[in-house]
Amino acid sequence: MQSSATTRKVIPIVPVPSQGEGESLYEAQRKIYPRSVSGFFSRWRWCFVALTQLVFYGIPWLEWGQRQAVLFDLGARRFYIFGLVLYPQDFIYLTGLLVISALALFLFTAVAGRLWCGFACPQTVYTEIFLWIERKVEGDRGARMRLDGAPMSLEKLVKKWFKHFLWIGLGLWTGFTFVGYFSPIRELGMEFLQARMSSWEVFWVFFYGFATYGNAGFLREQVCKYMCPYARFQSAMFDADTLIVSYDAERGEPRGARSRKAELSALALGSCVDCTLCVQVCPTGIDIRQGLQYECIGCAACVDVCDTVMDKMNYPRGLIRFTTQNALAGQWDAGRMWRRVLRPRVLIYTCVLLALCVGVLASLVARTPLKVDVVRDRAALSRIVAGGKLENVYRLQIMNATEQPQRYRISARGLAGLAIASEAEVEVGPAESRWVPVRLQIAYGSADPGSHPIEFRIGDAAGDAHVGEKSVFIVPR
Repeated sequence: MQSSATTRKVIPIVPVPSQGEGESLYEAQRKIYPRSVSGFFSRWRWCFVALTQLVFYGIPWLEWGQRQAVLFDLGARRFYIFGLVLYPQDFIYLTGLLVISALALFLFTAVAGRLWCGFACPQTVYTEIFLWIERKVEGDRGARMRLDGAPMSLEKLVKKWFKHFLWIGLGLWTGFTFVGYFSPIRELGMEFLQARMSSWEVFWVFFYGFATYGNAGFLREQVCKYMCPYARFQSAMFDADTLIVSYDAERGEPRGARSRKAELSALALGSCVDCTLCVQVCPTGIDIRQGLQYECIGCAACVDVCDTVMDKMNYPRGLIRFTTQNALAGQWDAGRMWRRVLRPRVLIYTCVLLALCVGVLASLVARTPLKVDVVRDRAALSRIVAGGKLENVYRLQIMNATEQPQRYRISARGLAGLAIASEAEVEVGPAESRWVPVRLQIAYGSADPGSHPIEFRIGDAAGDAHVGEKSVFIVPR
């Protein structure tokens, strides 16, 4: 039996560097210079860039009737979305939209990984736009690297300042558009030209603008790798039948350079020519040949550039491609792979998502364009008035959720002889909210002491909107 002295593990003591000899505990940040790429997925990515920015920058300028088509008027607590007028009481629709978005994210991730990140995420979209500006001003990857490594000169200074001038301009225009969803954008433009913007409008224009400038111009892949929580929990939604960008190691290894004229069958090499272009085009700077990594955003830039290299070498495409881990390991054909992609988990997500979408749309279609809140008068719970009547006073907030003026009739029921002693009809303007005092009376002694449930009924003249709200009538002892 060995003694404890002979089996004890000896841990070497590393001397701590003295002050002035300190070493960084973190890896030095390496700037990434993505190379431009063209191909099938690149074109799709730019289609999404164009579509998302057309929607974002264009919608605030659309008009619906005599107002902005989409406007979230926080001051008036009304939210206009084309023909819909929503109030804070309609918060349930926002909840439904968030649940639908979450389920859609689960579904897309289960099917094809980080498609949202690679094609439609605002961070990806604005990084693509900022990179395009950078390439136009400074050149492609090699030119940018040489410019950064060169000593300061007039050319370098002009290019750098011009690039940042364009970046800041785009960022501020983005901030201005963002605020235009909450303040009428045409009025906001006039206020800007006349230097009359409110302090909060100025703050949010600059805050959102410089957040765009910082995230897309400087942080870039750092947001995707370290700041975005999706990169951390995506693995919980992946499985071996999820379509991901993958490198076919069985076909590609061993990698190595070779002449274009060399016959692949005569070489002891795989299809990968080790050109590292897949690394150079990656916006997060990873090497896809090392397998699935959480930094991969699924943009498929490496697929496009690898296919280009395969074409030049007269090799079959698909060395790097969208496939599943099971399909890659078993060398499945596309039909078998897609049958496994459409697995029960994906079908359940799809059914639940469709059901939620139909439910929310049906609720919006059947939504009553009238909101009523009932508040009892706190000054007096109950009082006796002229004529021997017992009276309770209420305040009704009537919200007209249409774009036309409406006339509503108020009635109440729940007690024998219950009658309205105030004005029973009220007119409310388009998309307005009005507080209306209502007095209810019963004959004194006609009801037992205590709290009696009643119901207010409010409806328009056409009968299109009818709402009931419950309250109580107090009879004192």
